[in-house]
Amino acid sequence: MMRAKWVGGVLAVVFLVTPGSAQDLTYQPVNPSFGGNPFNSAHLLGIANAQNNYRDPRSTSGTGSQADIFARQLQSRLLSALSSQIVDAIFGENPQQSGTIRFGGQTIDFVRGLEDVTLTITNDASGEVTTIVVPTFIDVM
Repeated sequence: MMRAKWVGGVLAVVFLVTPGSAQDLTYQPVNPSFGGNPFNSAHLLGIANAQNNYRDPRSTSGTGSQADIFARQLQSRLLSALSSQIVDAIFGENPQQSGTIRFGGQTIDFVRGLEDVTLTITNDASGEVTTIVVPTFIDVM
């Protein structure tokens, strides 16, 4: 028992005699979303993707029959043709100031202004409206 008091006394003397030195503790986050180094983002994303076991049940990538793939490609081609038709109506040889195009249950209205073109896409079934404003990039010299 006496030895324990003596060791404790020596430790107390050592702590009292030794000058204290310390540094400020600063927290530096690792994740760049919370103020960390932006060069960590690719590494952290790679680790997160490697650990991710969740697959979106609505995802169509890598799944589907040949008929599904064909239907998606056909839909893509039809939408591309529609896009070309709209661009031609707005900027083609005979550009129109406004117009309406109906396609697959949707109505697309366009109005050409001085600085932009406004497209309004309306879903005929639900009435949902999406508006897209595209600048015309007219260069005045």
